[in-house]
Amino acid sequence: QVQLVESGGGLVQPGGSLRLSCAASGSIFSIGAMGWYRQTPGKQRRFVAAISVTNYTNYSDAVKGRFTISRDNAKNTVYLQMNSLKPEDTAVYYCYGVSEPTGRRDYWGQGTQVTVSS
Repeated sequence: QVQLVESGGGLVQPGGSLRLSCAASGSIFSIGAMGWYRQTPGKQRRFVAAISVTNYTNYSDAVKGRFTISRDNAKNTVYLQMNSLKPEDTAVYYCYGVSEPTGRRDYWGQGTQVTVSS
């Protein structure tokens, strides 16, 4: 089993920055790519960013140029540095991990709230 725990969410003013962290524990050898989705009330989760085991990164158009995803394999942690935050970035952010055996996003964290407001 794999557990993912997010941290770093909170309230920030427009134009500000936050860094989210996602720490993995358990059967971490089975985790491949990792990334982030976000969700607002009444809407589906939407892709934000992903990073492969070889540090290839991918971003949604909505966050490209403002967010940076990275991972520290020694700490089993993935980060999402969010700069130039906008009110429309307000959401619950979920970390995920891809299971190497299945190739699916089988592992999810509990989510962390990010609110961008003045």
